[in-house]
Amino acid sequence: MEKIHHKYLHVNGINMHIAEIGEGQPVLFLHGFPELWYSWRHQLLSLSSLGYRAIAPDLRGYGDTDVPPSVSSYTVHHIVGDLVALLDSLKIGRVFLVGHDWGSFIAWWFCKLRPDRIRALVSLSVVHSPRNPKRKPLQSLRAAFGDDYYICKFQEPGVAEEDFARVDPALIIKKFLVGRNPGLFRIHKDGLGRNPGKQIILPSWLSEEDVNYYASKFKQTGFTGGLNYYRAMDLNWELTAPWTGVQVKVPVKFVVGDLDITYNTPGVKEYIHKGGLRRDVPFLQELVIMEGVAHFLQEEKPEEISAHIYDFIKKF
Repeated sequence: MEKIHHKYLHVNGINMHIAEIGEGQPVLFLHGFPELWYSWRHQLLSLSSLGYRAIAPDLRGYGDTDVPPSVSSYTVHHIVGDLVALLDSLKIGRVFLVGHDWGSFIAWWFCKLRPDRIRALVSLSVVHSPRNPKRKPLQSLRAAFGDDYYICKFQEPGVAEEDFARVDPALIIKKFLVGRNPGLFRIHKDGLGRNPGKQIILPSWLSEEDVNYYASKFKQTGFTGGLNYYRAMDLNWELTAPWTGVQVKVPVKFVVGDLDITYNTPGVKEYIHKGGLRRDVPFLQELVIMEGVAHFLQEEKPEEISAHIYDFIKKF
């Protein structure tokens, strides 16, 4: 870990922290919620040892990168803009792109907005989601899953933050990273911070040191930056209207665990396996369903995920 270099760059009007290691063709890693560059620590070390330049930023709103307060500062245009400016600052033309969770959502849009900057994409967990021109995302989610569905619960500014603040950030991190229930993630009226005294046993792939690193950063920033990605969903829908129906036209590998809550969301398996994904992502080359693996797969199965990434990008 001490071989990983850290630097700050001024990009797209914000200061961004990045972690990087290695030389060779660049691979850009995009994390999700509630994660940081640190989520990619295993892949940074692995890919750099195989001859790649591995780069993992704290995305806007996270860690040691600036946290703009307004929800309207967290659209895909802002975040992809940050990443294009990051590549320009590092004098990098094209990259291999790897995303997980919200990082995957951003990665899919990066490929649609600026395919000229992407050699190939490895998307983890969150499958491509075509824009529905007839209804905003939150309308669809509330109608399908109800108001206690976690994305709906995250919408009101300050409410989730107040809930999370009832306990140490370490407990929130543990509840997210350790969860293995593939069913719909609902937050009931007593909130996510309930049962603070209940001990959570960490799996072998996650240490107290790992949890404390995440917790230390969220103590500094709070969770608002990460939650603003959820709160900008309808705004994204409005702003991306011109790209309705645009396909992802870069080579793609998609990897998801069969216990992942995103894979088990109603409609997702049908979209992946019955032609929808291949319609919208015509250059999909590999589809991997990992058995017995949950949402945070790059941490749960670091060696396998590093191998999946390397085996794909080495073709190009």
